[in-house]
Amino acid sequence: MATYTPPPGTADIFADEARRWRNLENTAAAVFSRYGYGELRTPIFEYTEVFQKGLGNETEVVQKEMYTFEDRGGRSLTLRPEGTAGVMRALSGTDVMNGVEHRVYYYGPMFRGERPAAGRRRQFHQVGVENVGRVAPLIDAECIAMLIDYLNAIGITDAHLAINTRGVMEDRAPAGKLLTDYFSRHIDHMCDDCKARLERNVWRILDCKQEACRRIVADAPDYVASFSDSSRAYFAEVCAALDALGVEYTVDPLLVRGLDYYVHTVFEVTHGGLGAQTAIAGGGRYELFLPGQKKPVPGVGFAAGMERLLMVQDALGIAGAPAPVLPVYLVGLGSAARLANLKLAGELRRAGVRVELELEERSFKAQLRNVNKSGALLAVIRGDSELERGVAVVKTMANGEQVELKDSELAGYLTDFARKL
Repeated sequence: MATYTPPPGTADIFADEARRWRNLENTAAAVFSRYGYGELRTPIFEYTEVFQKGLGNETEVVQKEMYTFEDRGGRSLTLRPEGTAGVMRALSGTDVMNGVEHRVYYYGPMFRGERPAAGRRRQFHQVGVENVGRVAPLIDAECIAMLIDYLNAIGITDAHLAINTRGVMEDRAPAGKLLTDYFSRHIDHMCDDCKARLERNVWRILDCKQEACRRIVADAPDYVASFSDSSRAYFAEVCAALDALGVEYTVDPLLVRGLDYYVHTVFEVTHGGLGAQTAIAGGGRYELFLPGQKKPVPGVGFAAGMERLLMVQDALGIAGAPAPVLPVYLVGLGSAARLANLKLAGELRRAGVRVELELEERSFKAQLRNVNKSGALLAVIRGDSELERGVAVVKTMANGEQVELKDSELAGYLTDFARKL
């Protein structure tokens, strides 16, 4: 295998693409901060029990997908497969345990041992938020509205929002029995994964993508009807708030999300531009137990797959962020001119001007080729003759016009030129 290729399920991100990633990140920071969220950066790996207890031992993420290893002290560590558990671990040592609200956002790499596919990598990236410490239907609705605002801000205005309720933990037993009784009568006609889910986590059957299972799921009983009156009232308030905010949605009773910690509101955003893998973002309200904590920490949040957001932008024909304009390229003929140009470049960069220059001994023709390749608007040319006279030639690359400026005028002229762009 060629050593210049990254491992399967990972990718190198070069400058042109990285500009698009920064746009997703910068837009997230701008939108989320308007809602009172601040950035939180957590470690890329955590103690394994953070995810085992936070996500649930029976979830497929914990069972099948985590990258787990031991450190030199024999402690089990895991590369983070998602962002919520680490955020909650970080906040659990704060006053959030006393019901004080914390609003945070994050972005960065996550890791899951899945089969690589379009929009699904083993090292993938998410942008997400968590509103932690308080429980209210309007908080859920605001969080969903913020996600839609973010998608609109990056040009994804035609996505589809589906919502549902998971009730509360006390609703799980009667609803789960209702589903188990139904699927037990049909399990012989369902896929092997669903046969395992019937024993481990019956809720995941609702999310199966196999056609034979989908037909059986379509006739499943209305488990939400078995939820408590307060749970159904909570969801009704979320829907009413979304209506008031003008957020379009559909209620999907098959939407359960894949993690055990969800309660009350769950939601998912899909887009047809991805082909078979349509989900681009999702989340919901949760109660998450962490090591050493005797009561769960409540929160609501979402995460969006950044690779998938870029794919949707591509499908919509949304152009990537353009390369920044290069105002100035410094051409130096001779060691003294190169040193003078290096000094000038430092002065211009400190003034906020983007500059490139030739630092090796190269012919004038070769340097001009580099100027053209760089797309620079101006070329500043100096050799021994110009240094002796204390001047430089400034060439406008678009039309070839040249002017001669004194050394003392150069920095001011070039800075003014760059600021007018």
